[in-house]
Amino acid sequence: MKKSVFFGTLAATTLVSGLAMAGTLDDVKARGELICGSNTGLTGFGAPDASGTWAGFDVDLCRAVAAAVLGDATKVKFVPTTGETRFTALQSGEVDLLVRNSTWTFSRDSELALDFVAVNYYDGQGFMVKKDLGVSSAKELDGATVCIQTGTTTELNLADFFKQNNINYQPVTVADDSEAQRQYLAGACDTYTTDASGLAASRATMPDADNHVILPEIISKEPLGPVVRHGDSAWGDVVRWTYYALLVAEEKGVTSANVSEVATSTADEEVKRLLGISGDMGAKIGLDNEAFKNAIAAVGNYGEIFSRNIGEGTSINLARGLNALWTQGGLQYAPPFR
Repeated sequence: MKKSVFFGTLAATTLVSGLAMAGTLDDVKARGELICGSNTGLTGFGAPDASGTWAGFDVDLCRAVAAAVLGDATKVKFVPTTGETRFTALQSGEVDLLVRNSTWTFSRDSELALDFVAVNYYDGQGFMVKKDLGVSSAKELDGATVCIQTGTTTELNLADFFKQNNINYQPVTVADDSEAQRQYLAGACDTYTTDASGLAASRATMPDADNHVILPEIISKEPLGPVVRHGDSAWGDVVRWTYYALLVAEEKGVTSANVSEVATSTADEEVKRLLGISGDMGAKIGLDNEAFKNAIAAVGNYGEIFSRNIGEGTSINLARGLNALWTQGGLQYAPPFR
């Protein structure tokens, strides 16, 4: 009996593994379109414009993957997801890839049958208040009402922070950034908390942005990155190395404007492998050898993507900080292309 139960369990496990390994890469190629889980609308990171065209820092990573796999960065369908629906959408197969300011944590990695394949933005949780509240530190928020998205790590971090500092708060739960901003501006909560990048993005869209202050405390580590289904390592490799290609391109000075010229003139052996001139790097993971060249040509290198969508001079106006390359004191570091 024990033996049959064991083999029954093994068979079930094998079936689940077989389903997981059915091959997202093959599915995307056959469909001719990448389905990417995105935000419901976060300026600078992922949001449709007035004509319905999606743009943003996370959106560009989806487009880079589409360019690498399909040779066309426009072959992407964006599916808006909330903090509560995003992981279910990926688990169920509704989307092929989730790129939606999602934090890599132990429990998500171990319990959700999902894999975080890289960190495209190192962040931390903060608080925003109106200037007239007269608060200069999050530790002065005792008794405050706090707008907080459900189904997020920010809920748990918030509870930990207030408990550790012996202060109290009243949560005002919201589904997404747009609702949080509406409730906060309407006075339903004294403060709004989320990733500091999200606070900067929300403030940038406010008509009275100067009247809102992001408090100095960063109360958590929030490594944000693309997520795939567990068990489909081939697809994980495609997403991971497409992202790393964008980092290596910045490190080597390869841009959307010069990538074609560099491909014909470079003497740098790693750049040759990156751009498909030698090494068959694309073919090793089921792609065309010019896959990464196509991605860079379509959206630019990591620095271009950052600068265009959320960098200094944009309405979001974020400094590179931890997201600078390792050569410039940051944490963004790609394994070698060899």
